[in-house]
Amino acid sequence: MKEFLLKRYPTTQLPLSRSVLAHVTHHRHGERIAWHQHHHGQLVLAIRGVVRVLTPQRTWTLPQSRALWLPSDIDHELHAIGGLELCNVSIEPAVFEWHWDEPLALSASPLLRELVLNLSAGGPNYLPSSQAALSASLLVKVIAETATMPESGVPLPGDPRLVTICEHMMNDPGGDTSLDFWAARLGASSRTLARRFKEETGMTFGLWRQHMRVDEAITRLTLGHPLSRVASDLGYSSASAFIVMFRQITGSPPQKYLAT
Repeated sequence: MKEFLLKRYPTTQLPLSRSVLAHVTHHRHGERIAWHQHHHGQLVLAIRGVVRVLTPQRTWTLPQSRALWLPSDIDHELHAIGGLELCNVSIEPAVFEWHWDEPLALSASPLLRELVLNLSAGGPNYLPSSQAALSASLLVKVIAETATMPESGVPLPGDPRLVTICEHMMNDPGGDTSLDFWAARLGASSRTLARRFKEETGMTFGLWRQHMRVDEAITRLTLGHPLSRVASDLGYSSASAFIVMFRQITGSPPQKYLAT
């Protein structure tokens, strides 16, 4: 029925007032921008605070040093972590100088951030001769040349059995429940679950749990929780052991990763 209604009443794709726009909004901790999509491409970054971006396949938790490119027509939802000053950069497809068909994490360099802020200050109808227009053209070039980051987000499976496991672990990120436990509970062998986990997420069960814990750690550290407490809550015997794991996943220790 949904497909029939979309064909019967197709969504009108309204062009942007300018081919490149930036808009800054403010959100309290816990606020959400519910599921939606755009015909244009979108760059999401936090000017202050941390933003979590969800798609049906993955989630990303982005400090101020990271941005996320969302291609056209990708369903997504945004969550504010802490007091969030959020910037969304909208770019018409005809302007893209790149061919990124999937969401992609980028380094939010000081230059990129300054261009975004200058563009947003121009409003939705900036003049062709304005500083905002100059920032827009340069911003497109900077995005195209910006370093992509290794963070691929936390992948989400589709198998209902794996969804059950992932939901439990996300609700109890410090837990150490094994696949053997879930195999007995869900009526499948641990070998089958492990194989399905790798097929659907591209990660082993243990690696997925590490990525999920890093995601949760970014949230808690942003909210001001002490590192030692975060490490303990996430199941690590010491802060140093947690830092080693965090560095293995992100390439940086927590303090450096969260720094702008």
